[in-house]
Amino acid sequence: MIKKLRFKFVLVNMGIVTVMLCIILGLVYHFTRANLESESIRMMESIAVQPFRLDTPGERGEEVRLPFFTIELDPMGELLSTGGGYYDLTDQRLLETLVETAASSSRRLGVIEPYNLRYYRLDTPGSRCLVFADISSERATLDGLMKSCLLIGGVGFLAFLWVSILLSKWAVRPVERAWGQQRQFVAAASHELKTPLTVIMTNAQLMQDPCCGGEKRAKFLDNILVMSRQMSTLIQQMLELARTDSAQPHAPLCTVDWSGVVTRAALPFASSFFEGGLTLTTQVEEGIQVKGEEETLRQVVEILLDNARKYVKPGGNTWVVLKRQGRGRCVLEVADEGEPIPEEELEEIFKRFYRADPARSRTGSFGLGLSIAQGIVQRHRGKIWAQSGGGVNTFYVELLCMDK
Repeated sequence: MIKKLRFKFVLVNMGIVTVMLCIILGLVYHFTRANLESESIRMMESIAVQPFRLDTPGERGEEVRLPFFTIELDPMGELLSTGGGYYDLTDQRLLETLVETAASSSRRLGVIEPYNLRYYRLDTPGSRCLVFADISSERATLDGLMKSCLLIGGVGFLAFLWVSILLSKWAVRPVERAWGQQRQFVAAASHELKTPLTVIMTNAQLMQDPCCGGEKRAKFLDNILVMSRQMSTLIQQMLELARTDSAQPHAPLCTVDWSGVVTRAALPFASSFFEGGLTLTTQVEEGIQVKGEEETLRQVVEILLDNARKYVKPGGNTWVVLKRQGRGRCVLEVADEGEPIPEEELEEIFKRFYRADPARSRTGSFGLGLSIAQGIVQRHRGKIWAQSGGGVNTFYVELLCMDK
């Protein structure tokens, strides 16, 4: 798919480049040809008015001077005189051929191809003046220009082709990354769903055994219920991720008491921390308000607290701190005493289905919570990141707050 996308990108780009090169070089050739032709005709018209005018050596004329000669005829078509120092005009048969060709044409201006001559005919009451100009140099110039245009066009085409190939790699990189993430997401989701589904099917088959007693049946039912809840949690988190990624508009943002949200979200966790022999300390600055969705912001706090409860060391401490930081910003800190997170994993942990320890799946963690929290925070134009040091892992959420 990526290769096809790159090929289409290069194909479209080179099609546009080819058309543009043809237009530009074609216009250069056209205007050059028209300019050379107009200069030649202007010279011939000037000569036809004064066919035997002599120029002073070194005199700079306004028009281009090309090899030419003139023939003057009387009203009966008889040759009166010839002029011009570029050609041998003693060949009467040649002159008669040229005069006959120019006189028989209905056009005053034309080209005699066999001799590479352009003629101009000026009729007056007493005579007819024919001016012939050599266009060999004009055509040689145009031929040289054509070769130069083809060379420039070929080199330009190859150069743009090389640039287009490089640009195609850069242009499809986000698509390639998204495609890889999607494939990884599908594979990881399939794996996470496969495990509880296998447990459910196995326990259901064991329950069909005639020898399965009431005690075993109850145990198998408990296993099925646990795995069903685990699958339900995973599906709900996947739906939340899909909602976070969706381009559809979310609920309108309104003023939220961020201090109150953090306090209320932390309150239900106090009992679970106490029952596990853990300590939860909250320090929330009052009166901090933000623009956002109260429900999703509460979900961010719950995800961070649940993550801390799962991975804090036995008997360890967890701290929740909310405070203003600078003007117009506030920071939420959720820190716990636990196994240090390696530096290279501090960004990886926000990826979907990422778990540094695969055994964490047994705790009910699917590696989606932090991804959901990151999506929510980014939707609120905030930042979320993690730091680890001194035996403490800290997650930060920075949001824009409303000044009092």
